[in-house]
Amino acid sequence: MREIVNQAKRIVVKVGSSTLTYQNAKLNFGRIERLIRQIADLRNQGKEVILVSSGAVAAGQGELDLSQPPNTIPQKQALAAIGQGILMKTYEKIFNEYGQKVAQVLLTQKDLTDRKRYLNSRNTLSQLLDYNVIPIINENDTVAVQEIKFGDNDTLSALVGSLIDADLLIILSDIDGLYTADPRKDKSATLIKQVDSITDKITALAGDAGSKRGTGGMITKIRAAEISTRSGIPLVIANGSFDNILSQISQGKDLGTLFLPQSKLASREKWIAFNLDIEGKIIVDQGAVAALTKDGSSLLPCGIIDIQGDFTAGAVVDIIDQRGNKLARGLVNYSKEEIEVIKGLHTSKIKSKLGYEDYDEVIHRDNLVCL
Repeated sequence: MREIVNQAKRIVVKVGSSTLTYQNAKLNFGRIERLIRQIADLRNQGKEVILVSSGAVAAGQGELDLSQPPNTIPQKQALAAIGQGILMKTYEKIFNEYGQKVAQVLLTQKDLTDRKRYLNSRNTLSQLLDYNVIPIINENDTVAVQEIKFGDNDTLSALVGSLIDADLLIILSDIDGLYTADPRKDKSATLIKQVDSITDKITALAGDAGSKRGTGGMITKIRAAEISTRSGIPLVIANGSFDNILSQISQGKDLGTLFLPQSKLASREKWIAFNLDIEGKIIVDQGAVAALTKDGSSLLPCGIIDIQGDFTAGAVVDIIDQRGNKLARGLVNYSKEEIEVIKGLHTSKIKSKLGYEDYDEVIHRDNLVCL
């Protein structure tokens, strides 16, 4: 832990609604001030910090003195519109007291799925860091229906870390880390200090959703860990209510759960692997499995057995072996209908079957990432 943190220059800190607010959804100013003081201290050590902050909907609920969280999409969006301004005003005021400048950045899923907008978001965040400004990022909940309905800032923080090549991601929540069982239900549950790789067993430990004031739970944090570690970024899950938690982590204290990084993907590989909607599946034979995973080859028609889903050229699909194992993900050069015609054929037969041959490969190696 000490070595990883000491080497980390660019750190993404994600803080959840349950850390920022009380049970009645009112802002916990004392905890927010302590969090900001610790982030300012990291900045004074010469580290770059990006803050991914939830809490807009909860802050809106607290502002209107609503006893229950919102249930409908319009209610959530309205409260997000109210709460986001309150949240940013609070952040700006306290950060200024510690001599730090901040900037609000609201993202939607489209900002990370569209390649041009993805690169623009990356450039903007990089420029803010060059200006010694702390970006404060949240999903644009007021307009992003799908994000507010299905999204979570755990995943967003991992995607942001991947986007800007962070050295460390810290997710602060209302739980100490990943346990062997749900500690709220099983008193014998013990904290897992380190996860070397995310297996099915680790994923099964995630359990259900978290608190009423948050949109995620441990399962979203495991998903974030998958993205982060595959991007070569270590991740720490820790309890945001602990005093000086960031300072203690930065000093190498053995707190929370540390997920160790795996092999690092290139920028375009990360974009394909984590940011795009999957529109179908291509099932391949053992020859294609070896060509993709061992030889680093493109996917050719001859290795394709079957196709699932309905997609057009340019869509992202998963490549699956005959046992159902997910091997890779990539951008297809042909539609589902076209692949149905040419599957199992040698490349030289494409033109005679389709009447044209735009590409030799169904998925070119440059547009493919092994999982």
